[in-house]
Amino acid sequence: MQEYGLSHVWAQGDFVTRAIAIVLLVMSVLSWTVILIKGTQVFRLSRLTRTAEPDFWHSENFSAGLQKLGESGQNNPFLALALAGQDAAEHHRQSQPHLHDKMDVSDWITRALKNSVDDTVSRLQSGLAMLASIGSTAPFVGLFGTVWGIYHALLAIGASGQTTIDKVAGPVGEALIMTAFGLFVAIPAVLGFNALTRANKGIVSKLNRFAHSLHAYFLTGASLHSTQFANNVSPVRKSTPASAS
Repeated sequence: MQEYGLSHVWAQGDFVTRAIAIVLLVMSVLSWTVILIKGTQVFRLSRLTRTAEPDFWHSENFSAGLQKLGESGQNNPFLALALAGQDAAEHHRQSQPHLHDKMDVSDWITRALKNSVDDTVSRLQSGLAMLASIGSTAPFVGLFGTVWGIYHALLAIGASGQTTIDKVAGPVGEALIMTAFGLFVAIPAVLGFNALTRANKGIVSKLNRFAHSLHAYFLTGASLHSTQFANNVSPVRKSTPASAS
C-alpha cells in the first residue's frame, strides 16, 4: 500500500484532478479567511452592544453620550446611528420651510435611521454569500473529483486486466479522497455561515432597538426604554429635540 496516498493521487492525477484539488484548496482558504475576519468583527460588535446603549442613555447629555460612543473606536454602528439621527433632525429643522409640506420630522428621522441600520447590515453580511456558496458547492466539487478519479482508475484497471480486490481498492480509495476534501471544505463554511448569521441577527436587533429609542428621543426628548436598564436610571431628558445638538 506504500504506492498509494495523497502524493500518489497528485502524481498520477491528470490536469482535471489537480485543478479540482487546487479549487478545493482555494475554497478552504477563502472560507477560513472570511470566518476569521467576520468572526473578529462580530466578537467586537457583540461586546460593544452589551454596553453602548446603557452608557449612551445614562450620559448627562447628548454630546456626552456621543463622546462615550466615540471612545469605542471607529466603525461603531451605535455612534453612526446617533449621528445620523442628529443630522436628520437638524437638517429637517433648518429646511422646514421647504420640507414642511413634503415629509414630517418623524418620517425624515426614520428614513435616516433606517439608512444607517441598512448600511451596518450590509457590512455585517459582506462575505457571508461566499461562505454560503462554498458550503453548498464544495461537496459537489469533491464528488466530481471522485467520479473523475474512479472513472480513470477503472480504465487503468481494465487496461491492465487485473481485477482483484487489491488492485481495485487502492485507485478507488484514492478517488474517494476528493469527496473527503469536499466535505472538509464545506462543513466549516456551513457552520461558520450559520454562526455568523445568528450573531448578526442579535446585533441588528439591538441596533433596531437603539434606533427606536433615538427616534423617540428626537421627537419627544425621552427614550422609549427608560425602564429597561438594570440600575433603573432614567435616560437623558430634554425639553426639545433641538437641544440635542
